[in-house]
Amino acid sequence: MKDPMKMLKQVQQMQDRMSKVQAELESETVEATAGGGAVRVVATGNQKIVSVTIDPAAASDTEMLQDLVVVAVNDAMEKSKQLAASKMQAVASGLGLPPGLM
Repeated sequence: MKDPMKMLKQVQQMQDRMSKVQAELESETVEATAGGGAVRVVATGNQKIVSVTIDPAAASDTEMLQDLVVVAVNDAMEKSKQLAASKMQAVASGLGLPPGLM
């Protein structure tokens, strides 16, 4: 059995690293576009939309604009999740945890 104090220390280190990563993710952003740049969405690394920019020329076709917004938001969320996953994986690998555990 491993030393319980050593395990406790490792858990505390992981919590500290996770807190730092979560703070970093709040300030990091990803960007996604749709319709050749007609719609641009910016999201944080913790999956919060911070801005949506729409080219006024795209506003003439409401249905197309709605579709473009959905595509851009979904793409931004996917990029945000990938950013978060890679940061969390870096924390896990630094602690010697098996891949996929986090």
